[in-house]
Amino acid sequence: MTIFSASDISKSIHDKMLFENVFFGMDDTDRVGIIGRNGAGKTTFLRVIAGIDTPDTGIVAFNKEARFEYLEQLPRFDRHTIVLEAAMSGKPDIAHALMRHEDLCKKSQLTAEEEQELHKLHQLIDEKNGWALDSQAKSILSRLGMELFDADVMNLSGGQRKRVALARSLLSDPDLLILDEPTNHLDAGSVQWLQDYLQQSQKGLLLVTHDRYFLDAVTNKIIELDRNTLYSYPGNFEKYLERKEAMIVAEEAAADHLRNKLRQELAWLQKGAKARRTKQQSRIDWIAKMQAEPAPTEEKNIKIELGNVFLGGRIIDAYNISKHINNTVLFHDFTYSAAPGDKIGIIGPNGTGKSTLLNTLAGLTEPDSGSVKLGETVKIGYFRQEITDLAPRQTVIGALREIAEYIDVGVGRERFITAKELLDKFLFPPRQHHSLIETLSGGEKRRLGLLRILMNNPNVLLLDEPTNDFDIATLSALEEHLSHFKGVLIIVSHDRSFLDKTVDFIYAFEENGHIKQYPGNYSSYLEKIEQKKEQERNTKSQATVKEELPKREKPKKSGLSFKEQKEYEEAEKSIERLEKEKTIILQTLETMDGADYKAITELSEKLAGIEEQFDTITLRWLELEEKK
Repeated sequence: MTIFSASDISKSIHDKMLFENVFFGMDDTDRVGIIGRNGAGKTTFLRVIAGIDTPDTGIVAFNKEARFEYLEQLPRFDRHTIVLEAAMSGKPDIAHALMRHEDLCKKSQLTAEEEQELHKLHQLIDEKNGWALDSQAKSILSRLGMELFDADVMNLSGGQRKRVALARSLLSDPDLLILDEPTNHLDAGSVQWLQDYLQQSQKGLLLVTHDRYFLDAVTNKIIELDRNTLYSYPGNFEKYLERKEAMIVAEEAAADHLRNKLRQELAWLQKGAKARRTKQQSRIDWIAKMQAEPAPTEEKNIKIELGNVFLGGRIIDAYNISKHINNTVLFHDFTYSAAPGDKIGIIGPNGTGKSTLLNTLAGLTEPDSGSVKLGETVKIGYFRQEITDLAPRQTVIGALREIAEYIDVGVGRERFITAKELLDKFLFPPRQHHSLIETLSGGEKRRLGLLRILMNNPNVLLLDEPTNDFDIATLSALEEHLSHFKGVLIIVSHDRSFLDKTVDFIYAFEENGHIKQYPGNYSSYLEKIEQKKEQERNTKSQATVKEELPKREKPKKSGLSFKEQKEYEEAEKSIERLEKEKTIILQTLETMDGADYKAITELSEKLAGIEEQFDTITLRWLELEEKK
């Protein structure tokens, strides 16, 4: 079944053309992901399809028999209602029938007309299997991390409203779901549930998302919005990347051919006027046109050492810190001593206290118990979820130059990244550098807010949900940027792909405010959790067998070979020795005169070497411990 057809549609905002002369349609089997840079017009395109915005030209025609549901990026509720009722409004006829049925049942005596109405309501609810709507709504809300069923939607945070609106959209069960950044404000568990839910659904899907794993799992077609045009690629995101790479290779080959051709023509042109008189004027015009076109830009080969500002002996020392809010324990007895090069991802369900932990480590929030001490040379860059320091009437480049003119990133003649170069690196084209901030899209404003943080050249970088509202191209640029970061990087994120590419340690919020540490990236963490679950299943199975078939206990055997057992024992001794050496160096650094820069640098380098040894040996010890 054809759901809709868009014919020759165009749309511009602030005199900027977003897309023009676009033809696009969907069947009920299509599951389409829209990608493109921030500001390209993805959200506007969804709004035009959903009938919220009117195209400048063209028409969007929907099948009268098809129903669709549109989830906005920032949903709003226009009246006071409780969360459960707001979610149930996804099926308004059943929700209304249930409420009216309940009202009539509360009456001690009914009129003849009311008795007839009650009978009809009962039939309607039966026919549409509506008696379970309440429990269905609660189940979906819970899966999305929303348990405040009786809260007033007008008093909720933006993230909570998004989850309620998403539950309402899913519950409506339309022929087409139009979703704008559905994974924003969801924790990793909720994202996985939503991914599984949409994979099992047989309905049409049109969505914008920056979550590359999610996009790859739920789509069968990718639409790229680029240079005012839609480009269609059959298959999921992985197939799109393969085809895009092939296109880039072909374009580069064509560009090389044109460059070679131009060199030949220039050589002919330089032979002199006598030779040119015998040639066509059109050939000379072609050469002029080729020379006028901008040459491909080449990135500077800079030895980048971002965040390599001197850190000193102490960076962040958090010892046995605890925090609770309204009698709820967020975290307790958490200890962390930062070392240069730390790249840590913090994960956990919404509301567990991840942002509070960042605030505490940054020294902005006092712990209820324990202590947090920051080193004197620590320079923190903290990218929060909300951007509040941008002036609407300021220019894009002015917002960066207000912080600094350049960043010192390494050594050599090209050791500086200017404000202009940083904007280019993060996909702000030159024509946009002097645009007013008020003309930017939401994603572009967040991107600019991040660049203001980076422009300070911090040596400790705290990122709270940095991927929200960023396009895929921006995420790739940020991942590349962070790969050069030499300082301490701590990220709170639900974006599985982003964590896989940026961190090498996971701190997971678990039950009762306990934070457990897992070496490796997010995929490695998932593997360890699955192994743990498998071990628990095997343990239960073995316990059941023992109950049914009592057997004589056998002595436990180690899973380690003789050689591995010796390695295990040596690793324990090395870990103890390195911990003592680290403690001694830290104590020495704390007592040293800050003016003795050379001695401090030598000790800091020695400390970094010990930290590296400690991490390597500890990782091997954990592997042997698990095998044992």
